[in-house]
Amino acid sequence: MKPNVRMARPGDEPEMLRLIHALASYEHEADAVKATTETLRESFFGENPQAFAHVAEYQGRIVGTAIWFFNYSTWTGRKGIYLEDLFVDEQVRGLGVGRALFRALARRALDEDCARIDWAVLDWNTPAMAFYRHIGGRRASGWQPWRLEGDAIAALADEGCLPAAR
Repeated sequence: MKPNVRMARPGDEPEMLRLIHALASYEHEADAVKATTETLRESFFGENPQAFAHVAEYQGRIVGTAIWFFNYSTWTGRKGIYLEDLFVDEQVRGLGVGRALFRALARRALDEDCARIDWAVLDWNTPAMAFYRHIGGRRASGWQPWRLEGDAIAALADEGCLPAAR
């Protein structure tokens, strides 16, 4: 039996949140999730959705998700897709669920004339890296992920600056 992949729809939020919690636990950040079914409903299905998701169903239940949004490349002059999270329940890994989710994402990228699909992977997650290489992905070299969050955003917005991290 092959997984069925479809766009997430209203009512999927509890299962999406379950998978987000499972991913956070896998990444050793179980307490980091602040999302709720309500924030997911607004983000994915509200008046102006900014995030999108595919879900994979296997034997009648949601077992995986690909959460993504559009980005833009000034170099290509075209939009792209940024894959924020890809997660598959442990008990169905190896059954083609991850590949089916990526295939759906690739089809969407082609339909939307996207130049590329980007994502990040934790440096210790060798099973994920092997999967990405297997489907044709490659490590982007020369770039480091950077981030502003929380107090740093607030300080910058107020024209201030936080002391440099040591």
